[in-house]
Amino acid sequence: MPKRFENYDRVAVITGSDSGIGEATAVALAVSGFDIGVTYRSDKTGAESTAEKVRAAGRRCEVRHLDLTDLPGAAAVIDELADALGGLGVLVNNAGTGIRTPVVDTGFEQWRQVLSVDLDGPFLCAQRAARRMITSGRGGRIINITSVHEHAPRIGAGAYCAAKGGLGLLTKVMAQELAEHGITVNAVAPGEIATPMTDNEDVDPHGVERPGVPVGRPGDANEVAAVVALLAEPRAAYVTGASWPVDGGMLLMGPQAGSHLKSGDWRNG
Repeated sequence: MPKRFENYDRVAVITGSDSGIGEATAVALAVSGFDIGVTYRSDKTGAESTAEKVRAAGRRCEVRHLDLTDLPGAAAVIDELADALGGLGVLVNNAGTGIRTPVVDTGFEQWRQVLSVDLDGPFLCAQRAARRMITSGRGGRIINITSVHEHAPRIGAGAYCAAKGGLGLLTKVMAQELAEHGITVNAVAPGEIATPMTDNEDVDPHGVERPGVPVGRPGDANEVAAVVALLAEPRAAYVTGASWPVDGGMLLMGPQAGSHLKSGDWRNG
C-alpha cells in the first residue's frame, strides 16, 4: 500500500516574511502549530516584529537575512533555519519583487534581478527544502506565492510575468516529481492585496473600491495566508500541482479588464 505521510516536521520557513503576505502567513502558520523561520532582505525591524507575533502565539521563531540576488549561496539559509528549528515540514516561497517597465525599455540587469528574486531564488530554496524532506522520509509541503500574473499578462510587467509564469510551471513539475515522497507542491496566486508591494500598506481593503473586481475591493494579506495555511496541513495531502488564485474573481474578468475598470457597468452585461 502507498505510504502515509502525515508526520512531517511542524516547522515552516517563509521567505520575505517581514511584512505583507509573508508576515500574515508566518502568524497564521504559528497559530496552526508550526514553529517559524522568518527571512528578510532589508527590513530587520519588520522581521523581528513578525517574530514577536509568532512567539506570542506560543511557537518558536528564528530570523535570518536572505537576499535572493546573492545566489546561489543565499539559499543556504533554508538549511540554516531548518537546523536551528530542528527540521523542516513546510516551505513558503514568498519573497518577491517587480518592476513597471515596458519590455523594450527593460535593461538586462533589471530583468536578471526580477528573475533572480522571483524564479531563481524560489527554485533554489525549494530544491534545498525538497532534499531535506526526502531525506526525512516524512513528506512535507512546498507552497510558492506566484500572482494572478502567473496566468494573465500585464503591460509593463514583462519580467515579473515571465518569472511568475515560470514559477507556476516549476510548481507543476515539482509536484509530479515529489509526490511519491509525500511532498505536495502548490502555488497561491494573489491578485491586488493591500501590502507594501502594492502601495496599500495599512489600508483597510474593505474601504477601497475596485469596480472591475467581482468582489469589489482589494484583498487582505490574511485572506492569502488562510489559503496557504490550508495547503500546509496534512489534510491537504491530495492537493498538488494546483494554482490557487486569491483575487476576488479578478481572473474571471478576462478581456473585460479587472482591477482597472472605473465603474461597475460591466455587471449589466
